[in-house]
Amino acid sequence: MTLESHVLTQGSPDYRDAGLEFPADFLLGAATAAYQIEGAATADGRGPSIWDTFSATPGKIVGGDTGAVADDHYNRLESDLDLMAELGLEAYRFSISWPRIQPTGSGPANEAGLAFYRRLVDGLVARGIRPIATLYHWDLPQTLEDAGGWTNRETAHRFEEYTRLVAGALGDRVPVWTTLNEPWCSAFLGYGSGAHAPGRTDGAAALRALHHLNLAHGLAVRVLREVAPQAEISVTLNFHVLRSEDGAADSSANDEAVRRIDALANRSFTQPMLVGGYPADLLEDTASVTDWSFVLPGDVDIIRQPLDFLGVNYYSTARVRMWDGVQPRQRADGHKDVGGSAWPGSEDVEFLPQEGPYTAMGWNIAPDGLEELLLALSSEHPDLPLMITENGSAFEDEVVDGRVHDEDRVDYLRRHFTAAHRVLQQGVDLRGYLVWSLLDNFEWGYGYSKRFGIVHVDYDTQKRTVKDSGRWLARLIEGHVIPE
Repeated sequence: MTLESHVLTQGSPDYRDAGLEFPADFLLGAATAAYQIEGAATADGRGPSIWDTFSATPGKIVGGDTGAVADDHYNRLESDLDLMAELGLEAYRFSISWPRIQPTGSGPANEAGLAFYRRLVDGLVARGIRPIATLYHWDLPQTLEDAGGWTNRETAHRFEEYTRLVAGALGDRVPVWTTLNEPWCSAFLGYGSGAHAPGRTDGAAALRALHHLNLAHGLAVRVLREVAPQAEISVTLNFHVLRSEDGAADSSANDEAVRRIDALANRSFTQPMLVGGYPADLLEDTASVTDWSFVLPGDVDIIRQPLDFLGVNYYSTARVRMWDGVQPRQRADGHKDVGGSAWPGSEDVEFLPQEGPYTAMGWNIAPDGLEELLLALSSEHPDLPLMITENGSAFEDEVVDGRVHDEDRVDYLRRHFTAAHRVLQQGVDLRGYLVWSLLDNFEWGYGYSKRFGIVHVDYDTQKRTVKDSGRWLARLIEGHVIPE
């Protein structure tokens, strides 16, 4: 995916525009994920997921935190729904906990689990909020992981079965479905680098997981088309917006670094899902890692299914170059480093630190990267609408006199909404923008040490406090205009 060739629109060079108006049908809202907010880890028959196991393992999560309680959203559903209505959300993207539906990843549905999501969806509809349901946001049932997890082809078929159960129960009331959230993270952070559950560090396993996640996506789309034919269907991918080293003596080497990481991070999903088959250069780059014999006849046709839009998650950019093998290899790829590699076959590429400013995650703030990404995707897939399904930032937030003055987050959102508006002006079919995240929550390997929410959560009392960023978003939604 070549990004730097796109010409950006004119406007404030720092993307701090205001007064920009979005179309009336441009969907504005927020997003969350089940394990990060629900808590109630053993309530009403829910089984353990890989994140329950991973977070209970000493040393895996900052502070020894787990998602066992999180935001207690499971028990505070009605008040959280009222909060969404108070903010004026037009859409809410949530994920469904697979082990809450199938405690062991197979067999009949747990009716108590389905009942929770029925209440959630009905509550959203009653408040005029559009439900967007994500089938998988990383919480694989532990029983399936014990049988190989995403390295086991059978897991894709279990996901197909799970999709049929959920769509059968909710398909008449959920208008938008997302199959997978950020399958790159599931495959490469979960099975390659070890930073995410299940914590494996095996490049070959990561590539097997990649394929079986792609296969699961295709199988799920086919089920959704059958069971919920009126619904819109999507997948959400986290794109790595790649930049080469400036001023390098060997520009061809840096182009090679961009190509290799683009194949692993981006095209390993977009090509099989949207075009068909895996990129030839990806197969060549990883030939020393795996022979790809797990790709069986017919898989390519299963994976490539028509979509109604593509979900785009964006937070920051990455700068890469080929490693000289002499100096210590730099690994500033924005992901938690626990010793493994998220880049099988490309360990000779290094990720360079970038200029700030940064969020609390250490990620650079680059709204131009979002504009570049959306332009590139629209150019490469002109008939496929896009939606920003996650964009947001972590900062050090504090409640002072009952308020959270998170000016940095307001500024971050203002600049990225400006980027979104600019691509609309250039003809990109962008359908909406969902802010990450509605609530402060369990931030995976970082536990409760990072806050992304537009609503502050006191984890001791579970008190919710709308931050200034939440108030700012409410004003934007009310007028569909970026506030002054």
